[in-house]
Amino acid sequence: MPCFRCGARQTDPVRGASPWKRGVRAERQVLICPGCQAAHGGTADLDRCASCGSAALGCRLGEIECRDCGHTRAAVRDDACADDRVPSGAAPVDSGLSEEVAAALTRFFRRDPVPEREPGP
Repeated sequence: MPCFRCGARQTDPVRGASPWKRGVRAERQVLICPGCQAAHGGTADLDRCASCGSAALGCRLGEIECRDCGHTRAAVRDDACADDRVPSGAAPVDSGLSEEVAAALTRFFRRDPVPEREPGP
C-alpha cells in the first residue's frame, strides 16, 4: 500500500518499529510515509474519532475503531471517495509495480527470468 499523499511505497522493514504511520481517510485505511509525516504534520488530513477526537483509527472488516478510546462504528464509504488514494497535485502511484514485484519474486526464489520465446514455425 503506498503513502496516500505522495504515492511512495513502503520498503522491506528493518528491525524495530516502523516509521510509517497508519490512519483512516475517507473510510479507508491509509499509510503515511516518514517524509510526509514531517512535511505535513502527520495526521492533519486523517479522519478523527467521533468520541475522543483522536486520529489513531484503524479500519477492519467494515468497522472503524479508535485505538485510543476503543470507540467503534461502521465504515460507510462514499462512492465519490472511492478513488481518492492520492490527492490532486500529488505524484501518482508508480505504474512499474508489476515489474518490481516480478523482480522481487525472482530475487526471493533465486530464479533467472524466463527468456522470451521466439515465434516458431
